[in-house]
Amino acid sequence: MKHQKPLQYIATLAIFLSVTFTSCIDYGRQEPSTSKLSDLLHIIGNQYVDTVDMAGLIEKTIPKVLAELDPHSVYIPAKDAEESNQELRGSFSGIGIQFMIQSDTIYISDVISGGPSEKVGLMAGDRIVTIDDSLYVGKKISNDGAMKRLKGPKGSEVRLGIKRHGERELLSYTIVRGNIPVKSIDATYMIDDRWCYMKINKFGETTYPEMLIALAQGMQNNMQGCIVDLRGNTGGYMGAAIQMVNEFLPKGEMIVYTEGENAPRYEEYANGGGSCQKLPIVVLTDETSASASEIFAGAIQDNDRGTIVGRRTFGKGLVQQPIELADGSAIRLTIARYHTPSGRCIQKPYTNGKSEEYELDLLNRYEHGEFFTQDSIKQDESNVYTTKNGRTVYGGGGIMPDIFIPHDTAGYTSYYAEVAKRGLLTQYPFQYTDRNRAELSQYTTMESLYAYLQTQDLLGQLVDYATLKGVKRRNNLIRKSRGLMEDILYGNIIYNVLGMQEYVKYLNLADPTVLKAVEVLDRGESRPRV
Repeated sequence: MKHQKPLQYIATLAIFLSVTFTSCIDYGRQEPSTSKLSDLLHIIGNQYVDTVDMAGLIEKTIPKVLAELDPHSVYIPAKDAEESNQELRGSFSGIGIQFMIQSDTIYISDVISGGPSEKVGLMAGDRIVTIDDSLYVGKKISNDGAMKRLKGPKGSEVRLGIKRHGERELLSYTIVRGNIPVKSIDATYMIDDRWCYMKINKFGETTYPEMLIALAQGMQNNMQGCIVDLRGNTGGYMGAAIQMVNEFLPKGEMIVYTEGENAPRYEEYANGGGSCQKLPIVVLTDETSASASEIFAGAIQDNDRGTIVGRRTFGKGLVQQPIELADGSAIRLTIARYHTPSGRCIQKPYTNGKSEEYELDLLNRYEHGEFFTQDSIKQDESNVYTTKNGRTVYGGGGIMPDIFIPHDTAGYTSYYAEVAKRGLLTQYPFQYTDRNRAELSQYTTMESLYAYLQTQDLLGQLVDYATLKGVKRRNNLIRKSRGLMEDILYGNIIYNVLGMQEYVKYLNLADPTVLKAVEVLDRGESRPRV
């Protein structure tokens, strides 16, 4: 009977199990359950009736072992380990473009300034037809497939065949891959010449330096307060969040503490070196603000340093430690819980081994009406804490904002849902941008481009486009959804032409959460009162 290197793979799993279980129980002590699992794999490898793919068996087993611990302890296969860390590290190796797939073709939607593609002359609107002399169009193409072909080691080359508007022949480019920066701050600008707004999409290695630059620019513009937007920010490095919130807290204020069965209590305090210790601050959160975002928001709230505006956060209060394995794979093992300064752990409830139930939590919140009315949110009355000034806060399920802003559903109709589901609200703005790129490029600010777009009857053009795509015209529903669909059309075109910062500025014009933050700052009420 033939076996596929069973002893090698059994040894790998035994090492993994030893790391996992001793981390959870007692360093240096071999548990009987670990030996039992090793014995089981030896028996399978030596005695099972058929040839066993031990590598595949182990790859399937490890995630199941971790799933029995908690929802955030995970296994990362070797082929995915490097990519999983790239965004948080602040850069990756590639050609420096943003793209989208439409009509079975890769369209370049943006060329990153200073990147390899800009240097050789690629342009927004170009279509990638061949990659390394192989045709890459049609039903077979995908985002993942395109990413794998375009990314690669720094200094390596990739050859692209480009179809450009107005050019009959295919253009050929050889691009040398280089380091592409990944920004953590999507936008930073002044609102009403008084309030510095910054939208932070993650907490990575470069996030703190990016924030310092944003704050310095705000100071040069005589900012009188700050709005930190953490909506949609699922977290990242805890250390980055600690460094960032330290800028806003006076010396001696607790930021966070962590504690676990094998991780003694560790406390972090503000060191007094922050540049904005007295600057009014408002933090924006929603149901997807998680982990490091909740550390930042919790430190501001529990110290009564600023006001939290938005909706209840995700509720992730577990700390993961990356552990690399010998074959290049890795695990992220939960080693501690973090607690906000008041002492609360905001981790929402979970049942070991039932990750599906945990993953459906946001959907359940939505169906129970939590996104729309504050009264629908049930706080754990047995998990009560107090802020520095005596305000009541709750543990066990995210951070409840000081000012609740409901999810806006104005304009939602079945017609809008159908158009959105088919991706037409993305497809049509891109095609419009592509056809009118020369005209649109004359507008260099969000305000001027927005004014122009309002004269173009974009909604009528979208409806005609949707009709051609098989969506029945329903005039009454179109009228009800007019404002919502126009907002999305204008926003997507502004993004396609001017990029993320101007896009965020446009969205914020009528964003009720941002408007409420501005109102709080205008009234001088950023510091909560008992």
